[in-house]
Amino acid sequence: MISTVLSAALVGIDAYRVEVEVDVTNRGLPKFTIVGLPEEAVRESRERVRTAIVNTGFTFPSHRITVNLAPANRKKEGTAFDLPIALGILSALNGAGGPILQELLFVGELALNGEVRPVRGALSMALMARQCGMRGIVVPTENAGEAAVVQEIEVYSVPGLAEAMEFLAGSSPLKRHHTDTFSLLSQASQSGQDLSEIRGQSLAKRAIEVAAAGGHNVLLVGPPGSGKTMLARRLPTILPPMDLEECLETTRIYSTAGLLDPKRPLITERPFRSPHHHASDAGMVGGGSYPRPGEISLAHNGVLFLDELPEFRRYVLDLLRQPLEEGALCIARSGISVVFPSRFLFVAAMNPCPCGYLGDPIRPCFCDEAQIQRYRSRLSGPLLDRIDIQVEVPRIRWKELSHSALHQVHSEEVRQRVIRARAIQKARLPASPAPHNARMGPREIAAFCSLGADSARLLEAAVDRLGFSPRACHRVLKVSRTLADLEETEQIEVRHVAEALQYRIFDRPVQDPDRARTDRSAAPKTGGVA
Repeated sequence: MISTVLSAALVGIDAYRVEVEVDVTNRGLPKFTIVGLPEEAVRESRERVRTAIVNTGFTFPSHRITVNLAPANRKKEGTAFDLPIALGILSALNGAGGPILQELLFVGELALNGEVRPVRGALSMALMARQCGMRGIVVPTENAGEAAVVQEIEVYSVPGLAEAMEFLAGSSPLKRHHTDTFSLLSQASQSGQDLSEIRGQSLAKRAIEVAAAGGHNVLLVGPPGSGKTMLARRLPTILPPMDLEECLETTRIYSTAGLLDPKRPLITERPFRSPHHHASDAGMVGGGSYPRPGEISLAHNGVLFLDELPEFRRYVLDLLRQPLEEGALCIARSGISVVFPSRFLFVAAMNPCPCGYLGDPIRPCFCDEAQIQRYRSRLSGPLLDRIDIQVEVPRIRWKELSHSALHQVHSEEVRQRVIRARAIQKARLPASPAPHNARMGPREIAAFCSLGADSARLLEAAVDRLGFSPRACHRVLKVSRTLADLEETEQIEVRHVAEALQYRIFDRPVQDPDRARTDRSAAPKTGGVA
């Protein structure tokens, strides 16, 4: 007898429908075969399914069993087919299920004792079930919360194989789950960090406000201990709250990667990813014969922070070019190509020189100009061109460090300015999937970044003197547009262009270390905090 159970498989973060066809016959020698391009984990399911059926109290047939995973021309990987294969075998023996097997999607990994374990990508599978017009989906208990985020379909949780068979026989219902997504959004909490905890660094705090308002990439350059990491970690606190679509997209990525916390079925806070500089290319972009998301995609709709930027391998840094430009990452493997969404705010930090103290008023720098050039040359020109804002984060003086917190600006106050600026951009770029100034193309720049005569002369002088590339010139115009949006003015003024130009420190000549040391020795001694 032949039985068909509907299931699902993943390609990237997207799911597609798989029909698990099971034929149990007494013709031929007893054998258990799975066809349909199964990967190793799928082939191993034969032993898990056989043992789970026996340990649950059912009789495993001593017949010839053939399982086909259709469409048979696409490779299948993962353990989500265990439950539908077992249900298909038992249904083929006793005819249980009937129309339920054609209305619901079944996914789950089987333990040897018949329990159903969680799988990756349950949210994507639930979204696919809704898109295909199916009645609902049956998932492991730990996956029920994320699957129930999807409205308009029925989501059932199944703790074990025995309960699944009772449900098919109609003798016992499964628990149905509901998730109130709007309640989860309203209860979204922040990390507890606040911009007011950072003393001084007014220029750097202004720079990350501009970066948040326009979606601009930012590079923080300063000596050790100046607060670069603190600034980066507080950037998510001034970004606008995530809407439901962003939450779903981010949750899908984490679910596919197997990193979703069952207690948090919907990610409502913007991700902050900070990989170590020894991270491999596979760790950054994703790896495996069936690629899973890497750090770049896990930062989608959030912040990707790379500390000690020149210490990353140059090949790894060059992998950032495509997602920085296109907001997506395409990974090609033999016979498969997947696209992971990768729109994030890129924040990097580095020292100004190998020792870290170039230009520091207290500690001397012992690097010569050649060492500084070699250090900075680890960053390719195309990568630096894609970083809109490059700002210095100098050593904090004692007066700034001991200043009262009463005069500090809180994250919520800055966030409200960022929200108003982004609302202006959304109205200006309604058709863009990411309506930020940083994502404007040449056509939008020509339409919305027009300059007056004085502003144009200032930008022309800077381009002639510093030798900006066309891309760098466009970056200056985009940042100028964001500065005007923060002031809620339509016209880009001279002050906006001037401020945008000061955020291009790597376009200036390298400071002479010998002259810097001479200047420091001639300067009066002042107290400071190392």
